[in-house]
Amino acid sequence: MTTQFVHETDSNRYVMNVDGALVAVADYRSNGVSISFNHTYTQPAHRGKGYAAELVKFAMDDVESNSSKRVLPMCSYVADWFEANPARAELLSR
Repeated sequence: MTTQFVHETDSNRYVMNVDGALVAVADYRSNGVSISFNHTYTQPAHRGKGYAAELVKFAMDDVESNSSKRVLPMCSYVADWFEANPARAELLSR
């Protein structure tokens, strides 16, 4: 199984591909000093495998490593991810 994570800056989204197939997407909007994640989606055939969590972790690692922006979790999945990963709370916009 080959997994690929891509930050598609022109589309304002992060995507996860498994064996060449798109399985999950995390959409965002960049607002000055913050980045608002407003939608996370996993293809129905691929749900329940933890792909969304892997994608959100990749996105948060990328935001932390490549910007000084703070995250606004407008999507309930991203908000729940932060609840499950309290050590990453420093990324949240206050």
